[in-house]
Amino acid sequence: MVDEKTKKSVLLVATLSGLVTPFMASSINVALPQIQKEFQIDAILLAWIQTSYLLATAMFIVPLGKLADIHGRRIIFSYGMSLFTMASCLSAVSVTLFMLLAARVLQGIGAAMIFGTGIAMIATVFAPGERGRAIGLNVTAVYIGLSIGPFFGGLMTQYLSWRAVFAAVVPLGVLTVIVCFFRLRWTRSGDGGERLDVKGSLLYAVSILLLMLGLSAVPSIKGFASIMGGIVFFAIFAVWELRISFPVLNLELFRTNRAFALSNAAALINYSATFAVTFLLSLYLQYIKRLPPTTTGLILMAQPITMALFSPLAGGVSDRIEPQKIASLGMAVTASGLFVMTFLGEDSTLTWILINLIILGFGFALFSSPNMNAIMTSVEQRYYGLASGVVGSMRLLGQTMSMGIASVMFALYIGPINITAEVLPAFLNCFKTTFLVLGAICIMGIPASLARGKIIRQ
Repeated sequence: MVDEKTKKSVLLVATLSGLVTPFMASSINVALPQIQKEFQIDAILLAWIQTSYLLATAMFIVPLGKLADIHGRRIIFSYGMSLFTMASCLSAVSVTLFMLLAARVLQGIGAAMIFGTGIAMIATVFAPGERGRAIGLNVTAVYIGLSIGPFFGGLMTQYLSWRAVFAAVVPLGVLTVIVCFFRLRWTRSGDGGERLDVKGSLLYAVSILLLMLGLSAVPSIKGFASIMGGIVFFAIFAVWELRISFPVLNLELFRTNRAFALSNAAALINYSATFAVTFLLSLYLQYIKRLPPTTTGLILMAQPITMALFSPLAGGVSDRIEPQKIASLGMAVTASGLFVMTFLGEDSTLTWILINLIILGFGFALFSSPNMNAIMTSVEQRYYGLASGVVGSMRLLGQTMSMGIASVMFALYIGPINITAEVLPAFLNCFKTTFLVLGAICIMGIPASLARGKIIRQ
């Protein structure tokens, strides 16, 4: 039986990390133009400031989640938070682009150690009957970080420097590390004798690298070739994993655990359908509605704030009602919100846009916490780190696929040119068609969410 002090400490560090990492991810977007001006770099190199972080996280999240299952989740989490905080300091004092990119890669590895263990630690110390609410609070912290990131990132960039955005997360990072080292018990999680599958980890990292680079480059030939290479490497990885005693990714979980497999499929589909929403609406509000960036940021906050308000409630309800029912309802609400977006035009009112953002935020909240609760509840405790890593990979792949879909639509409707007044009608058609595709994808996820069946609480 875990005492209340330990529960509160675990929830505190997991929640703080859940606030810091998305704040960093969302706030840095506002600082990119100033970084470009200081280092005098083109748009492709500028994109790598974000891409390097995303790739590092995706490549390492599953192997490091498995390492946490072997050597102790709290140990890996503590070192991950330490690395993330140190890398934030290095980013803030970077004097060259190479130094900044290297620091971002370290940040991504640290984030992978955090993502692969934070939820796993919560699932370890909270019993199934109270786990959903705890996960809901963690998800709320994530949405708060996403909500306040653009606003405070813009303020710091405008009145201080882009370096202040990186420096701002250091105090919270240090606080989290202190709590980790002085309040958490460092216990070993796995069974004796298990070791990390290094070859499998490398094959997995290469396959994810090729897949994500390819998804970000579609519809070019190089993008599709990279995707095919990623699929080939993943097939080799799967064959290898089925042959060894201690796989880095236990594929038997997907074959024998229907709830785990379909819950992760639902997560992949949901992120594929929703991640591009903010990107598309940001362009719509600034180009079609001609709003300034500050006003655009305030309007877009409506969605994550709604998610933050309702996630704990949805997580708590999923402790009493089967999670797949709540999550499936969330996907249905989200799909309806995506389809409504197809009716937006030049004359749409801001009130109507805000109402629809609230609907989307409510749908996201109903899906996210219960779906994560279903995933963590469907596996044994020794697989918590692996489960956290897998759902993290689903999130990152889904986000990349979502942006890939948007990129394909832009290529089909607008082409490789800047968005100007002459192409605004084409942009609006592209905007509507993209939301139609995203809504259809979300609808496809509802059967996968429902088909997982009743969750057997481990």
